[in-house]
Amino acid sequence: MKQLKNIIFDFGGVLIDWNPVYLYRNVFKTEEEMNYFLENICSYDWNLKQDGGRPLSEGTLLLQEKFPEYKEEIGMYYGRWTEMLGGVIEENAKLIKPLKQKYRVYGLTNWSAETLPFAMERYDFFNDLEGIVVSGTEKLLKPDVQIYQLILDRFQINAEESLFIDDNAANIEAAEGLGFKVVHITEDLNLEEWLKNNGI
Repeated sequence: MKQLKNIIFDFGGVLIDWNPVYLYRNVFKTEEEMNYFLENICSYDWNLKQDGGRPLSEGTLLLQEKFPEYKEEIGMYYGRWTEMLGGVIEENAKLIKPLKQKYRVYGLTNWSAETLPFAMERYDFFNDLEGIVVSGTEKLLKPDVQIYQLILDRFQINAEESLFIDDNAANIEAAEGLGFKVVHITEDLNLEEWLKNNGI
């Protein structure tokens, strides 16, 4: 087994607590209405298209034309996007500085190129990353193997010498298939303990 040299973090669900519920629980009268809207209107798959590079304005307009009765609520998704930011997941973000003493630390995220700057301005840990690859900029989405290959090529690193940390099982599986060491973030996993137990 090759020696570990690089650590690559996903952002949402790993370093940043982002959730549309933080905004929409203040918009809809009932949880049932909110859940219907987030599952069927401003859905995960729709948001992913913007993470893949579709302009926010285009994605918003398409949905407003399809669901005119929700025009105002759809407009809030990116119009009030910062209200979806719950803050830094401190128990994971605090690990970046000490890890930098021994490893090169990067970010690899499915995120809109238009909204990520708001998070970057708000959270200091971005300053400690050696480099990041953002799906919305590259127009590639995890778990497409091309985006993993891109981070390897861009920063001249090897998968076998890299640990990839993500909360999405499909993304983890894709990275593992390329030879990355992986950590799947779940509710019951303590990342700091996991790293210690694995000599990292």
